[in-house]
Amino acid sequence: MVASNGTKHLSYYIVLKSFSRVQRRTKAILALYFLSPVVGEMVSGSSPPSEFFTAFGLIVLPLLYGGGALIIRELSVIWGKGWASILVMGLAYGIIEEGLMVKSFFDPSWVDIGILGEYGRFMGVNWVWTVMLTLFHCVFSIAIPILLVNLAFPDQAGKRWISEKWLKRLGVVFLANVIVGFLLFTKYFPGPLEYLVAAIVVILLFVIAHEIPANPLRSDGGLKRPRRFYFLGLLLGSGILLTGWVVPSTGVHPIMPIVMEVMLAVACLYAALSWSGSGRSWGEKHQLALASGALSFLFFMDLLLLLQGAIEMGVVALFAIAGLIALWWKVATKNANLYQASEAQGP
Repeated sequence: MVASNGTKHLSYYIVLKSFSRVQRRTKAILALYFLSPVVGEMVSGSSPPSEFFTAFGLIVLPLLYGGGALIIRELSVIWGKGWASILVMGLAYGIIEEGLMVKSFFDPSWVDIGILGEYGRFMGVNWVWTVMLTLFHCVFSIAIPILLVNLAFPDQAGKRWISEKWLKRLGVVFLANVIVGFLLFTKYFPGPLEYLVAAIVVILLFVIAHEIPANPLRSDGGLKRPRRFYFLGLLLGSGILLTGWVVPSTGVHPIMPIVMEVMLAVACLYAALSWSGSGRSWGEKHQLALASGALSFLFFMDLLLLLQGAIEMGVVALFAIAGLIALWWKVATKNANLYQASEAQGP
């Protein structure tokens, strides 16, 4: 009888533990699914809350942003890759959204494009806009949400979240969403050659992401302090947007902001990878500092909009900042507990 009860209790324990793991995984999936569009659209100011919390904002945007982020994250785990692979696929995502779906890379009259519909336009492509938006989506729509969710659910980092069957289904629905957006979002249709080249570049980027080593750079031997990563993120986040919008207003040749954007991104991402040993040696504080630095510029812009009367954008910034502070507290508390535990064990 005792053995039977013990077996029963053990069975209950195993079931509860399995359910807890599934629940944590589901929470992580939902967090990434919605965080990606929140950062890429709402925090960035592209879709304020009044636009985001609509049927379109809660269905189409999460499927596009969140679906893309989940697919990229799952592929990186399946392939056994690291951050370099995620960043390369993030570039591909930017082309899928802005080039293949909404076609803003090609449309000179796109709603948000401003002077960049003329400045830097060559052979049917808005080049300054294209480079800026590709980098923006790589950093803000893909990399930062994945990083933050990994920090919020550290026990789920590096694990498969979606089965092979459901990953294929997600890919089909994601592709269908892109096709519907291509047909319905605008009446502008790019030339077949431009569109074909964009599609080929996306395929090549995924091939590169599959082949690139998990740790392409060696550590320089000294991990930098978290504040170094914060300022690096701030430089990257502000540089991507300011170079794309401010430099063109000076009247310089369009090749200048394009070269500046690429050089800035390569330098910052190289520094992040080399300082962290391709992501092998950095801790949670370093990761959170890098993401916080990049997001700080978006928060600053949201607060400027608040001063201009856009109260909802100020609320978005304050909630986002509070979320980062809570995550920072969680990370700091966890590290403090680990340090106390190691001290208690002694040498």
